[in-house]
Amino acid sequence: MPKLNVNPTRMELTRLKGKLRTAQRGHKLLKDKRDELMKQFLETVREVRTLRAEVEEELMTVHGSFTVASALMSSEAMEQALLYPKQSVELTMGFQNIMSVNVPVYDFKTKTQSDSDIYPYGFAGTSGELDTAVDALGKVFRKMLKLAQIEKAAQLMAEEIEKTRRRVNALEYVMIPDTQEAIRYINMKLDENDRATTIRLMKVKDMLLAEAIEEQRERDAKALKAFAERSGAPQGE
Repeated sequence: MPKLNVNPTRMELTRLKGKLRTAQRGHKLLKDKRDELMKQFLETVREVRTLRAEVEEELMTVHGSFTVASALMSSEAMEQALLYPKQSVELTMGFQNIMSVNVPVYDFKTKTQSDSDIYPYGFAGTSGELDTAVDALGKVFRKMLKLAQIEKAAQLMAEEIEKTRRRVNALEYVMIPDTQEAIRYINMKLDENDRATTIRLMKVKDMLLAEAIEEQRERDAKALKAFAERSGAPQGE
């Protein structure tokens, strides 16, 4: 018995064949989508690794510059210098469709056109290492934003790959085999019905033939009897 509860009729067979064709076509499309997503995902992961290494290296440089600046300046002077930021940032977010996955695209604009206009203090009372640290931090900020963007894209693609993989497996190992089994079951039942119908027709034909032969024998017997009666009758009559 098939796993699907089906009626062994030709209408049901036609419906299941259409369902099987749709499932096979969807299975192929989902496999292509999964393969392309995997390709995009691997490229994104390689980009994440490269960019993360660059960001970590630059952040270590920033940390080292701030450490040196802290050693050369008092904590009060450091806090006073960085208390009021001079540059403001406006962050915007859009979306990019990658194989039906909407990944975020971040962008930001600074208040002023010049990226160098980021120092919220005068240069007279501060250390040069602080200038270096602030400048390096301003430059690494864009890479950090880019890193956040592609890491989120990688996460969303990984989730979509997992969902697509489950759908492919469900079609490949459950739906398509069950439908094929149901089609074989219906074909077997229909063949059995056809054979049974053929056998019944043959029996009916044999019965009709036997009746026709019997009727013909009775007619022949009656005709022979009538002929014999006519042949044995007196000549004068």
